[in-house]
Amino acid sequence: MKTMGEHDPIPSPLDDHARDVIGQSLQATLVDLLDLSLVAKQAHWNVVGRRFRDIHLQLDELVDLCRKYVDEVAERAAATGVAPDGRAATVADSRALPAFPAGFVRDDDVINRIVESVDGVARRLRPRVDEAGKLDPVTQDLYVEILRALEKTRWMWSAQCNI
Repeated sequence: MKTMGEHDPIPSPLDDHARDVIGQSLQATLVDLLDLSLVAKQAHWNVVGRRFRDIHLQLDELVDLCRKYVDEVAERAAATGVAPDGRAATVADSRALPAFPAGFVRDDDVINRIVESVDGVARRLRPRVDEAGKLDPVTQDLYVEILRALEKTRWMWSAQCNI
């Protein structure tokens, strides 16, 4: 990731240290959310089982949530003078989520994998909330909003695990 210096087109409202730390944090969050949206879309296309329709539609809701926050995170990075990188190769090289299997996946397995993936993104985001609070409360505010949405989503998916 390239950070922006004084000769770059978008001057940062943050000092150099804060810009670099927040920029890395935003980039990691961007990758997590892009990866989660891809996992959810792969599951959406390949879920099978008695609860197909409900899960299929709920996966689209998760994709929409991720895409909304992908844009917010990328725009926050740009606003802090850091160029966001959402290229497929960057996501593939930086991803932390477990790979979603190829082919059709039973509905119960999809639910468990989505819970694991959403939980992983939320767990990685939580320390970034604290870190951002020390350097940039605007980014912290965005992270709190994302974390709130992810934890609500995790709850709604988890509630289906024991059906």
